[in-house]
Amino acid sequence: MWRSVLTGLVLITGVALVHADTPQQAATPDAYQQSIEKWRAERVARLTAADGWLSLIGLEWLQEGANKLGSAADNDIILQAGPTHLGVITLDSSGQASIKLAPGSGATIDGKPLQEAALIDDMHVKGDAAPTKVAFGTASFYVIDREGRKALRVKDAEAATRKHFLGIDYFPIDRSWHIVADWVSFDPPHDLQIGSVIGTIDTVKVPGKAVFTRDGRTYELLPYQEEPGGELFFVLADRTSGHETYGAARFLYAALPQNGKVVLDFNQAYNPPCSFTPFATCPLAPPENRLDLRITAGEKKYRGAH
Repeated sequence: MWRSVLTGLVLITGVALVHADTPQQAATPDAYQQSIEKWRAERVARLTAADGWLSLIGLEWLQEGANKLGSAADNDIILQAGPTHLGVITLDSSGQASIKLAPGSGATIDGKPLQEAALIDDMHVKGDAAPTKVAFGTASFYVIDREGRKALRVKDAEAATRKHFLGIDYFPIDRSWHIVADWVSFDPPHDLQIGSVIGTIDTVKVPGKAVFTRDGRTYELLPYQEEPGGELFFVLADRTSGHETYGAARFLYAALPQNGKVVLDFNQAYNPPCSFTPFATCPLAPPENRLDLRITAGEKKYRGAH
């Protein structure tokens, strides 16, 4: 789910992690700080993009049958932007959604002036394809699937959350939080239940665990992979959660283990979309990843939290 939004972030993270511990290319403290600052700048650029997470203005759940939508009060789904009557989305008993636009709506479907089309959701796209996008003015939406429930993820480049973004606060960059952990593989992979802010529970496959020490104590973190063979994705919380940092979780990606080691760079721990908008569907840190440790690195709680 997060892969499509964070691909660039993960690739950057992977490069930084591998290079920082390559003996031939050992980073000086200044170079390391510059790499983190570059990562931060690119992270903010993606977050504040016209279709980034800050542009969300709605998470609208579809009901089976006809769903009239538009900005007028007489619609089943009232959009925060767009024409008074945009059209009708029909959700059939098999979970397939389709749209028929109202005459004169001015909307497009995947950039084309179509009047009706099937709506492919984010969980049923193939390869590098994207879900069907309906655009109108500065706003747009596509369908997401969460455990069989369908919703519209609505974005607007003119969203107040984007226009009035307050920036991200960080802990000071601290090289001691760039940790080379031991990697313990699981064969077969273990199951881990991950809850979400919308009340769903996903069971994910955990390929192993990262084990590290800090101040004389040993800690473990369990990751999963959003795509087969993809980077390790950690959803974690710690003693700063709910105080200096966002309470539900922070995210961290790591490159795949090499020679029984995995690099955890907590200076790249970052806030989930739900810390910026109420219209995201973020995973929560599972009990196994709630550490009795103050991780004073990475992003702090957003000052403009909803």
